[in-house]
Amino acid sequence: MGISKNAQVVLERRYLIKDKDGNTIETVDEMFHRVADAIASSEKMYENGEDAGKLAEVFYDMMTKLEFLPNSPTLMNAGKDLGQLSACFVLPVDDSMESIFEAIKQAALIHKSGGGTGFSFSRLRCEGSVVNSTGGVASGPISFMKVFNVATEAVKQGGSRRGANMGILRIDHPDILKFIDCKSNNKEITNFNISVGLTEAFMKAAEKGDDYDLVDPHTKVTVGKLNAAKVFDKIVEAAWRNGEPGIIFLDRLNRDNIVPSQGEIESTNPCGEQPLLPYESCNLGSINLTKMLKKNGKSWEFDWKKVEKTVKNAVHFLDNVIDVNKYPIEEIDFTTKQTRKIGLGVMGWADSLLMMKIPYNSTEAIELGERLMKFINEVGREKSQEIAVKRGTFPLFEESILPKDKPQRNGTITTIAPTGTLSIIAECSSGVEPIFGYVFVRNIMDGTEMLEVNSVLKEELERRGLYSEALMKRIAKEGSIAHIEEIPEDIRRVFVSSHDISPEDHIRMQAAFQKYTDNAVSKTVNFSHAATEEDVAEVYKLAFRLGCKGVTIYRDGSRDEQVLNIGKVNKDEEIPAEELTGRIVPRGRPDVVSGVTERVQIGCGKLYITANYDDKGICEIFTNTGKAGGCPSQSEATSRLASIALRSGIDVKTIVSQLKGIRCPSTVRQPGLKCTSCPDAIARTIEKIYNKHIELGYWDPDAISVSSLMEDDHVLTHMIKFCPECGEAVEHEGGCVICRQCGYSKCN
Repeated sequence: MGISKNAQVVLERRYLIKDKDGNTIETVDEMFHRVADAIASSEKMYENGEDAGKLAEVFYDMMTKLEFLPNSPTLMNAGKDLGQLSACFVLPVDDSMESIFEAIKQAALIHKSGGGTGFSFSRLRCEGSVVNSTGGVASGPISFMKVFNVATEAVKQGGSRRGANMGILRIDHPDILKFIDCKSNNKEITNFNISVGLTEAFMKAAEKGDDYDLVDPHTKVTVGKLNAAKVFDKIVEAAWRNGEPGIIFLDRLNRDNIVPSQGEIESTNPCGEQPLLPYESCNLGSINLTKMLKKNGKSWEFDWKKVEKTVKNAVHFLDNVIDVNKYPIEEIDFTTKQTRKIGLGVMGWADSLLMMKIPYNSTEAIELGERLMKFINEVGREKSQEIAVKRGTFPLFEESILPKDKPQRNGTITTIAPTGTLSIIAECSSGVEPIFGYVFVRNIMDGTEMLEVNSVLKEELERRGLYSEALMKRIAKEGSIAHIEEIPEDIRRVFVSSHDISPEDHIRMQAAFQKYTDNAVSKTVNFSHAATEEDVAEVYKLAFRLGCKGVTIYRDGSRDEQVLNIGKVNKDEEIPAEELTGRIVPRGRPDVVSGVTERVQIGCGKLYITANYDDKGICEIFTNTGKAGGCPSQSEATSRLASIALRSGIDVKTIVSQLKGIRCPSTVRQPGLKCTSCPDAIARTIEKIYNKHIELGYWDPDAISVSSLMEDDHVLTHMIKFCPECGEAVEHEGGCVICRQCGYSKCN
């Protein structure tokens, strides 16, 4: 099994088992064995099940060959005590205090287990309406979304990440205008993606410029009217401004609701590709299309027999996941097994097109996408029917809208999910997204740079004798090869990047895959910074006309202002956009500073700590040890790093918390000392000076710092170009945000 160095790093960082001290104690090969054995063990639950050992070999083989990978929770948790294998869930939120806070509790349990959650707030009565039971006034859905947001903030998944949420509100809810603008401030409701639930009736009214009714969800009475065209424009304006809200077409979700007797589909998972009933879960996996190709002479083409084999094995795998999954809530266990929905998707689509020399933005690519997804969906359905013969249909099959003459094991078969981290492991492009960039400059630990070039482009350029490091650096800088004239036109025509592709072609590709996908397609339509609100509006309208179930857009640079704020220590100083590199650069040491020197008794004798500061805060720490000796090099190193952190805008309290309380053997042997080590002494001095100056009003404690923003992943991932964990550029794709350097994503 061969995986890239980058994939190895991502796996070690996020997937492989660690001991209590954080040391990796599992190899990549052992991980795949763990997952394969756990998923195959489901066969023991059925009298006519296959040989679990042989099936485990099949599962292991297709994963190690990177032909198929399940969603991240399955890779992380299969075969472990936690055993929670689903990516996301939808929870109900009804119009009562009991239901609201039950949903918050259940969401906390899900986030703790590593899952994301989707909610519809459409059942909550509007702000200002009377609550009959108390005579009080309702606070409205936006207010409760903030409560959900705070609860999510407090629960870190597995101790390492916060939960991702989707919040949806129907277009005919009386508070819809407040909802559209609820994320205009990127510091609020930071743990939610939001989408407006549009109806067919609304879209027709918007086209005609007619008014439409606002309906009180509690009384079902019309309480007002709005002009649909103006509301549509408001949605467009907000999305153009910072990418939110997205839109989903509720009627289309419910047109494909396989068990309408169980209620309406009102929400999706956080990335929007999996519409679910309350208490259902999404169990996803993706086929790596680059591994489904074969040579035909000098050209590549799909090996349809291999696609068929992989699809069948993948459907079997995902059906087994439902059985071995340890769901966080009993209601989810029951409801998921009532419909047994799975979501088999693809990744590596753009890379496959490159290998076949087919431009992403071509009619040929769209037609091939339709053909491919139709084939996958049909083969997947056939396999589900085959499993149904052996194991039975899903329990609600007789209530479903599916043909009764073809018993089926799974309510749905296909979903196109974002595959950010999985595609890093598989070394391919994400989902059905185009290539975001062909060349990346990766920063190595010693400060050197390494060029990472798309393998297909590199091979083509080397074959023609055009490859050079200088050319790669130019491509990395420009982000595209479209205007590099020394590269032949036929190469430029095929190797298009995300921003070379028109928004309309983005949508046409999404619609091509949606045509034969049971659930939905997660995809981001990337706009250039110069795109207008009219451009966004046309894409939304086109998505509606072409049968998409939802749309997510991102206009390049639409959140740059916030990025600049992060990069600034001094609010009054502007950093030119061209200087923004993704790394935090400390401000220079002022020429004139004030300072305080403190003498502290440590285990080794006396330590002299000098803290220098200006009107912006503490900017420099240095130390000197007395004649007794001690560890001067260690103290100096701590001081230098603290100085850099302070001048980079890192919150003082964060620095203090990291240093304070560190113990040294010399202090342990001498009870009664106020300081436990040199780092502890440095922390105490910094804290003392900081608190004194805050008390005197010299410094602003509410000034924006890097750490206060960095601690909130979801603030960053919605508004940044750079990863909050490693500082490299992030990509907006598949309704998500992914860093290809370290594997960070909003949902993982």
